[in-house]
Amino acid sequence: MGSATVPSRRSTRREAMSSPLSPAPHESVSVPSGVRPARFRAPEGASSAASRSLDGDWRFRLFEEAATGVSPSDPGAGWETVAVPGHWQLAGGPDAWPYGRPAYTNVLFPIPVDPPRVPRQNPTGEYRTAFTVPAEWVGGGRVVLRFEGVDSWFEVAVNGAVLARSHGSRLPTELDVTDAVQPGANLLAVRVTQWSAFTYVEDQDQWWLSGIFRGVSLEHRPAGGIEHVVIDAQYDHVTGLGSLQVEAELGESADDARVLVEIEELGLKLRSGERASVAVEPWSAETPRLYAARVTAAAETVDLRVGFRTVAIVDGVFTVNGARVVMRGVNRHEFEPGRGRAVTPETMLADVLAMKRHHVNAVRASHYPPHPHFLDLCDTHGLYVIDENDFESHGFEPLGWQGNPTDDPEWEDVLVDRVTRMVRRDAHHPSIVLWSLGNEAGTGRNLAAMAAAIHGLDATRPLHYEGDRSSADVDVYSRMYPSFDELEQIVVREEAPLPDGVLDARRRAMPFVLCEYAHAMGNGPGGLTKHADLIDAHPRMMGAFVWEWKDHGVATQANDGTPFFGYGGDFGEELHDGTFIADGLMLPDREPSPGLVELGAVYAPIAIRPVSRSGPGAGSVLGDALEVRNRYAFRSADHAVLRWALVADGDVVLDGEADVLGGLAPGSSLVLSVDDVAPQWSSEVPARAGVWWVVRAVRRDGADGAADGPLELGTGQTCLQRAMSPARADGTVEQTDDGDYAVGPVVVDRQGRLARIGSTPVREARVDAWRAPTDNDLRAPWNLGTPDADAWAAAGLTRLHERVDAVSLDGDTLVVTARTAGAATDCGLDVEYRWRAVDDTTADLTLSITPRGTWPGSVARLGLLVGLEQSDAGGVVVDWVGQGPGESYADSARAALAGRWRHTVDELQTRYTHPQENGARRGVTEAALALDGESLTLRSGRVTVASEPVVGVHLTARPWTDRALAEAAHPHELVPDGALWLHLDAAQHGLGTAACGSGVERGAVLHPVPVTLQLRLTSSKR
Repeated sequence: MGSATVPSRRSTRREAMSSPLSPAPHESVSVPSGVRPARFRAPEGASSAASRSLDGDWRFRLFEEAATGVSPSDPGAGWETVAVPGHWQLAGGPDAWPYGRPAYTNVLFPIPVDPPRVPRQNPTGEYRTAFTVPAEWVGGGRVVLRFEGVDSWFEVAVNGAVLARSHGSRLPTELDVTDAVQPGANLLAVRVTQWSAFTYVEDQDQWWLSGIFRGVSLEHRPAGGIEHVVIDAQYDHVTGLGSLQVEAELGESADDARVLVEIEELGLKLRSGERASVAVEPWSAETPRLYAARVTAAAETVDLRVGFRTVAIVDGVFTVNGARVVMRGVNRHEFEPGRGRAVTPETMLADVLAMKRHHVNAVRASHYPPHPHFLDLCDTHGLYVIDENDFESHGFEPLGWQGNPTDDPEWEDVLVDRVTRMVRRDAHHPSIVLWSLGNEAGTGRNLAAMAAAIHGLDATRPLHYEGDRSSADVDVYSRMYPSFDELEQIVVREEAPLPDGVLDARRRAMPFVLCEYAHAMGNGPGGLTKHADLIDAHPRMMGAFVWEWKDHGVATQANDGTPFFGYGGDFGEELHDGTFIADGLMLPDREPSPGLVELGAVYAPIAIRPVSRSGPGAGSVLGDALEVRNRYAFRSADHAVLRWALVADGDVVLDGEADVLGGLAPGSSLVLSVDDVAPQWSSEVPARAGVWWVVRAVRRDGADGAADGPLELGTGQTCLQRAMSPARADGTVEQTDDGDYAVGPVVVDRQGRLARIGSTPVREARVDAWRAPTDNDLRAPWNLGTPDADAWAAAGLTRLHERVDAVSLDGDTLVVTARTAGAATDCGLDVEYRWRAVDDTTADLTLSITPRGTWPGSVARLGLLVGLEQSDAGGVVVDWVGQGPGESYADSARAALAGRWRHTVDELQTRYTHPQENGARRGVTEAALALDGESLTLRSGRVTVASEPVVGVHLTARPWTDRALAEAAHPHELVPDGALWLHLDAAQHGLGTAACGSGVERGAVLHPVPVTLQLRLTSSKR
């Protein structure tokens, strides 16, 4: 990294500023005025120079227009107070909110598109606080105010004098207030507008929230203090040497060469600008090794942490420290439900630790530089970071990009200023491995200007920008949400040419990154495993980042005080994008969603996948071996061991440990057979049981590694033996005096409808093929084709009714034939129920479903729906054997492992911010339900889908209907209806990520195909 040229300090003369009553400055396309040059931000407490926080309760008043008419010398006596940092829309909590409401749009601007002008009605906050300046600060050096983040434009006055105007909501602003302050008490006045010219470049798919939302500090800059530090710490993977050069820029024309840089642990003592090489341990996300460095000048000492690492593109492959690195990433907005973007250090740490627990190794700071403390945490705990410029102008896209600042020379200085401030603030962080010019801002001349500015400041990191497919100004090719077909072309460098073809060869030589994929909206995303397999298999792939880390549900409450998390449209917005803000892997209350649990299994550094040594057609053996692959880039697997268990009908019958990973180098794999660890396994398990071999890679006791890292480093399983169907029933069907049929504990009425199981009345029982649509079901992939939910509605699945055609006895079998279909369509399901009694407590059902008609698409599910009358359905305890413990679907099942599990029905639900299909458990072979006064046990026998056998059924249990689930806008609107609603499905449609991106992958689409389902029902008194 070379020495940066520091912009000249702008004048802070009061007479240079226009009248503080004028609204014009916030509509001027100009760089901030009255501010100090951008500089690095050391960790809190790292500098010997004095500073103090001004955070706390500030006096506040909100006005409708930018011309507030309030003098900056007005101390705001009698005004109310708000917290700084914070957003004024969220002040006071959801039971108050006196200063407006949150508003959400994804793409469209919430104001007329008339750049750089904004509406006259422009909520504007006047902030006031008193602060004290020590006398010694004024007598020597400079006094500086620093704002870490203010949305969207602000004007700063001290003791009545306007000193600066700034913008760049997610970027810091410093101003020199030395000549305006006095020893002792001073008045700080800040005017903040919600809308400004810079709203047009901050359209970043998030809540529109305003105010001083990051911290404010008062700092003493001693004469000759350390103004800026540039660290160039490279690592040579061939020699094992680290190369260090630190350049310090001092204030007040001090001699930079007198600065001393020391790393005591390495025995290094250097002058500013001097370079040295020494043997070091490199920094990576796997081993985030940092060295304590002290930079000392005559007037100031700063303690920093240095990580030695080299980022390079070699033969079209992205490398760190000489090795191909795959970034298994997430996109992260900053958000807390009650604080918006005013995130606390505790929240930042919780984010980082949760990422590490779920094997995330990379973060894209979408779509702005994060709070600097977050980067400190990424350095410490080990996360690769794409640091992204505070720039998105997506709202111009619906207008054909007309007027887009990206291609407007008037905006060049503003956009260059933004990337300059980002790089100057953050470049000392080893965790940052790419710079990004921004997001969804189209194309234009200013991309080249920003790229040139970054290269001039830092030549050690590649550049990223997704919005220009030519990739003319960047070093990596980036896309978001391509289809699997297109992705398969890209990974082998055979993507379709651009219309002009000029830069095709250059682009195809670049590494490729999915800056966004697998939109985690509601129940999903599906297809993570397929994406991961493509990424692992092709060196061009440098990684992928799930959109996104956390739901942005805002903590609010209903009229009756019931708390819930709101999304777009819940706050009276005239324009909004609804639930599209509820698209995170973490639910608003920071509970990991099933999608995050699945992501952790897919991203695991030790991948365990089933293979078969016996080859196809190997009898009952579905897969008798597991491949174990080390997916680390730098670490061997010495720190891990394999713990395995044979699980027969949910119970562990044999377990052990296999210490076979020692010396398994990065990228290497081994194949382990169950016979290698348990040669006599078949004699240890019941002959008719369903048997799974479950293997976990866990951290060896006492092994080194990050203290915050997970103990479990990967999981996998294979089904060794399918459960055999129960013995044939040999009881008899009895007909009652009123013409009903008693089949063991089951009563089927004379019309062929299931009426009772044991003493439990049945409210409804029929075949079902619909589900409450997920957010993904409701949308077509990238607006192409038909959403799954629309196809289901066209096929009549939203209005299914069952017609019984015949009820007859075939020997000891009660046969009911029926047709299930909806109005206005020829799509239907031919159904046959075959009931046989085992004894007084047990009955068998064989259900056959055959689709008929011309279907417009997939079906949501195929199976049996039963509603059982229950006084407290949510409290019913379910003991079940299958893949768990969490929910799983056809394209989201890596995290679901065979075992015996126990939940209440309430615990089986996932309370997504927007209610939808949830809670399915796959591969269920047995479930015991503790009903009112009796126990009902369900056991699955042979289950086939399109004549192919599958393991178990998909079990879903809830205290409300699918219709109620589909109609609810928020979880608190779901009310138990007095029945336990059970779905026993042969199959369910996958999840996909059609809310943004690909639909359900081919292998997880449920087509209208014949299915059969064998169930054994046992009822007994409790």
